[in-house]
Amino acid sequence: MAKIILTTDVANLGGPGDIVEVKDGYARNYLLPRGYAMQASKGAEKNVQTIRRAQEGRRVRDLDHAKEIKATLEGLGAIELSAKAGDGSKKLFGSITTNDVVAAIKAAGGPLLDKRVIELREHIKTVGKHSVSARLHPDVRVDVRLEVKAK
Repeated sequence: MAKIILTTDVANLGGPGDIVEVKDGYARNYLLPRGYAMQASKGAEKNVQTIRRAQEGRRVRDLDHAKEIKATLEGLGAIELSAKAGDGSKKLFGSITTNDVVAAIKAAGGPLLDKRVIELREHIKTVGKHSVSARLHPDVRVDVRLEVKAK
């Protein structure tokens, strides 16, 4: 059995900062290479509090907190994003990522979200109006309207 410290949420195992014991192969072949965990050591165990503090700021605490965030996001209206586009063209150079959406929500006065709660239905590669979904809690989902403009 291998003793590891989780760095992200892992289904049926635990959350960030949890110290768990798993089979050697699971840790060596799955959790460690993907960055979901790190080897437990005395130095790493001191980092547990740092990991937990970093995740706490982005985590939605409970159902009521998720509903508050949903109301805040719905109150913002359309979130404006600007990206490089071709001259006279609606096509973007590249596409809009979940990091771009999170930064735009924060810039518009919304809450700081984790990029993993944002779900893009399709790649956003054109200027115009788009919609993305945010999964704040297993029971709370909100659609966020985006308006992509050319720089």
